[in-house]
Amino acid sequence: MSLPSSMRGVQIHQVGDSSILQHVDNLALPSIGALDVLVKVEYAGVNFIDIYQRTGVYAMPLPFTAGREGSGTIVSIGSAVPSTLSLNVGDRIAVFTQGTMAEYVSAPASGVMKLPASVSTQSGAAIMLQGLTAWTMVQDAHKVEAGQTILVQAAAGGTGGLLVQMCKYLGATVIGTVSTPQKAEVAKRHGCDHVILYKDVDVEKEISRLTDGKGCHAVLSGVGAATFEADLACTRRKGTLVSYGNSSGVVANFGILALSKKNVKLVRPTLANYITEREEFEERSRELLELVGSGAVKIELGGTYALESLGEAQDDLASQKTMGKLLVKV
Repeated sequence: MSLPSSMRGVQIHQVGDSSILQHVDNLALPSIGALDVLVKVEYAGVNFIDIYQRTGVYAMPLPFTAGREGSGTIVSIGSAVPSTLSLNVGDRIAVFTQGTMAEYVSAPASGVMKLPASVSTQSGAAIMLQGLTAWTMVQDAHKVEAGQTILVQAAAGGTGGLLVQMCKYLGATVIGTVSTPQKAEVAKRHGCDHVILYKDVDVEKEISRLTDGKGCHAVLSGVGAATFEADLACTRRKGTLVSYGNSSGVVANFGILALSKKNVKLVRPTLANYITEREEFEERSRELLELVGSGAVKIELGGTYALESLGEAQDDLASQKTMGKLLVKV
């Protein structure tokens, strides 16, 4: 396949607000190693991790190309990619690797997800990071089971909406928090049994009322600092608090003895550590694709932006203006 000599992409040369994102028209195509594939990116997902990298919360060597997930088509395969992976030029895949906010990205062949006909390329970009993150949270961080009560913070968002659907699929009662009545309708559509408007209602008191004072078997929260104390208070005795994000800031100055009050398990997961081994990645990817392909989990898109509008997309995500998954059409 004939490839261009350069590509478009978004690079970061210094940390800061969205104005530091640089759209470049003549980036060199990434080279691939013997065990890699080169992917022509069609869609890239917009995630809070992109903002954490841009602002320096997660330190990155500078400069770097933005984006952590995407989908597209394989255009080149490394010389030593095992045939057991069954990858071919032309395959539609989803990818979890750095640099997806560009026309081409290189990725380890062992970490790409081949998309079945039942899953669109758009959905592939929407589920690679957020979908696997959500699914490993309800399988590995806390095993959600029928009869449990689960609190999902930001239940109308991209990850939150997936968590709600997955918890319902697994038989749990789901309580979701949202900021507006419009988002409450979205959370209900995702399957929330109860929705709390956290700007109007005391979340801790409402959780206590809904659970007869026991709290939730698990709290799944990507908010970080702003809700951490409430997240902990809403977790029942022997329950699990899964704190997976920092959208309001990083949790700091936490005293571990606070967990002993109710023997709460605190988990701060990252997706990569749940799918490090190929077997782990294949198992969770296969399960996720089955959920999406069957319609058990539906992908709700909150907006599609041009590559040149990545800054706007990140700002919209950070300002709570959006519902559902944001994508960039590369």
